[in-house]
Amino acid sequence: MKITKLSVGALMVLGAFGSAHAAGRVVADVALTQATIVDVASGKLVQGKAVLVKGGDILAVVDQAKVKDYAPKRTVKLPGKYLMPGLWDTHVHFGGGPALIEENKQLLGLYLAHGITTVRDCAGDLSDTVLDWRDLIRQGKLVGPKILASGPKLEGYKPLWKGTIEVGTPEEISKALDYLQSRSVDFVKITENTMKPEIFLEAVRQAKARGMQTSGHLPVQLTLDQVMQAGLGSIEHQSYALRGSTPREAELTAQVAAGKLTSREAMRASIESFDEATARATFRRMAAAGMSITPTLVGSQVTAYLDQDDHAQDDYLKYIGKGLRKTYEWRVQRAAKDDAAAIAYRHASYEKAASLLPLMQQEGVNIIAGTDAGFLNSFDYPGQGLHDELGIFVKYGLTPQQALQASVINGPRFMGKQERYGAVAQGKAADLLVLDANPLQDIANTRKVRLVVAQGKVYERAKLDAMLESARRYAEEHPAPATE
Repeated sequence: MKITKLSVGALMVLGAFGSAHAAGRVVADVALTQATIVDVASGKLVQGKAVLVKGGDILAVVDQAKVKDYAPKRTVKLPGKYLMPGLWDTHVHFGGGPALIEENKQLLGLYLAHGITTVRDCAGDLSDTVLDWRDLIRQGKLVGPKILASGPKLEGYKPLWKGTIEVGTPEEISKALDYLQSRSVDFVKITENTMKPEIFLEAVRQAKARGMQTSGHLPVQLTLDQVMQAGLGSIEHQSYALRGSTPREAELTAQVAAGKLTSREAMRASIESFDEATARATFRRMAAAGMSITPTLVGSQVTAYLDQDDHAQDDYLKYIGKGLRKTYEWRVQRAAKDDAAAIAYRHASYEKAASLLPLMQQEGVNIIAGTDAGFLNSFDYPGQGLHDELGIFVKYGLTPQQALQASVINGPRFMGKQERYGAVAQGKAADLLVLDANPLQDIANTRKVRLVVAQGKVYERAKLDAMLESARRYAEEHPAPATE
């Protein structure tokens, strides 16, 4: 009798399954209905559509009336809401040493809770841990945004920063790239703290020859054109672009290389001799060379105006672990030593760098939204920081649409993933953001997060709030760990 009952039960299940398919209905995990879709590429709002999600993919985008052709396991009705691709923060840092691993891990939820479904880790001193997190998130074993990771960055001998691979010869570069490829890194980060300029260019060329995307800081002894010609994929930080905005760039670069000027003196001279025509010509060459830029203006703004803004009482600090907060102190202490002239220079350099945004946009440069958030960079907050960055983009001359494109279209384009991301369309990744208000009308509306879909999993407001509360509670309950 047991066998008979099981057989009947099985037949009932099979019958129900079969009848659903006999009716021509396609199974989906989730149907998102009644929302207005934000087409970030065109700037249009699309109404009357439903989005069907299966696994980590957008199965279909159909007329609302055709939802009946599908059999979603769950339907989420979103009247009056706005649906767009999930945000990308393409410059973050996890780090601070092994003692801060758990504090860094709490940041994953902060990103998701703010609608950020992908982050690009631009190297720190926790590279192995971050690569492990990347893989666990992709496997669905850890909740967080997708991580694109550089692994340890390439630097010269005896660098200031921890978490680097020291290189000084072409052979050492080759071995370093072998290692990075063995770890399946998503791109290569190259910085200039102690790296010789010819080694920097060689590292870029070797990585490019292997088909590896690159990003980095610019050595003071090199011009933007030299770096472009080598094939650097992205400049990290807007201040470097100032060097290509003066007709004196070659002269000033040579003087720094000869030890006749400090880098700060050269930057001051660049600002004083700024020429819009020169800047535009440089940016046109950048666009033609395919070299992107990640401005990270939010971090620069915080540092520039530490004399005016007291961040000690920032409400967002409640989400940041005490050990990470401690890493903020060095920039604050350094800025406190600046005299009036140095403070004026900080203000001027930030304002001039930010003013380049519309020129870059007009000349076709691929501007990527990233924050520099994480350890060390004082009060540059994971999660909230990207919304601040997008607001800065609009304040200095981009439209809300262009600011959104910098995150959800230009970021994927730089990483060679534009076929998979950047739109709410069939076959794209099911990394989605639902907002309470139209972000094309006011960029501040990106802060009004109602729901996030990450790798096909739905996180409604209550779950996002729980992520925030988890980070707050961890920060409150755990003392700053002892660090080296």
